[in-house]
Amino acid sequence: MPDRAPALEARIEGLAVPECPRWYGGRLWFSDMHAGRVVLFDGDGSVRTIAEVPGDPGGLGWLPDGRLLVVSMRNRQVLRLDPEGLVLHADLGDHAEGKANDMVVDAFGRAYVGNFGFDLDRREEEKPTNVLLVEPNGTVHVVAEGLRFPNGMAISPDGERLIVAESYGQRLLTFDIEPDGWLSGGRVFADLTPNVPDGICIDEAGAAWVADPVYKQVFRVLDGGEVTHAYETGGLGAYACVLGGALRRVLYVCLAATSDPAKTVEQRAGQVGAIPVDVSGAGTP
Repeated sequence: MPDRAPALEARIEGLAVPECPRWYGGRLWFSDMHAGRVVLFDGDGSVRTIAEVPGDPGGLGWLPDGRLLVVSMRNRQVLRLDPEGLVLHADLGDHAEGKANDMVVDAFGRAYVGNFGFDLDRREEEKPTNVLLVEPNGTVHVVAEGLRFPNGMAISPDGERLIVAESYGQRLLTFDIEPDGWLSGGRVFADLTPNVPDGICIDEAGAAWVADPVYKQVFRVLDGGEVTHAYETGGLGAYACVLGGALRRVLYVCLAATSDPAKTVEQRAGQVGAIPVDVSGAGTP
């Protein structure tokens, strides 16, 4: 049986749906998805809006020069925050079916982006889709196909592996990252059935922390599928997580009562919780 962690401490409250947390520049960043904004948390309990994003912000990342990239989910775009404001970085519309999703950006500014593969809001039949590579100049390539709702992503500390949470596949996949950024050698990192993985992050031991909004828990899993730690998140679904704080030994977890946009903005029940862990975060995010 995995170790059971104590309850999370609520650090930020009153959010719509916090998603895609990142630890960057010694601070916590995340998308408040249905509130249409990217948020920065300085650690003193206050948050400030960095950018208002049309079409629901999703995945976040940074180019080598420090400019922020953010996914506009409904518009199926990657936007870039330049000094004059948000501009189009890449249009995913020719390749993404349904909403664009989470994203991870490597040290070279190459972005890996998932998408739903179908119209979830209209309850279309689920179908496999792809992972997209967005070059630093905005060029888009399909680099993996046949995934069932590719969602959270993480890159190993050496930059040589991409781990993808396949939500409808109920598993984590890992790919080799070639020198040109293309993917090869896909295999199962962990079969998580019956869990439904959403956002993920990795630690320096190579394990993945996984957020599950359906079973309302966050857990740590090794390559091969052994779960070492797990804790429940009560009445709130766990949508994403990241390791940050001192020595990157604080697990921040994005929590919400629902992802229904008809309810989230009105209810403002979203939170970011935190809990100390023993193994430091590594890689990206």
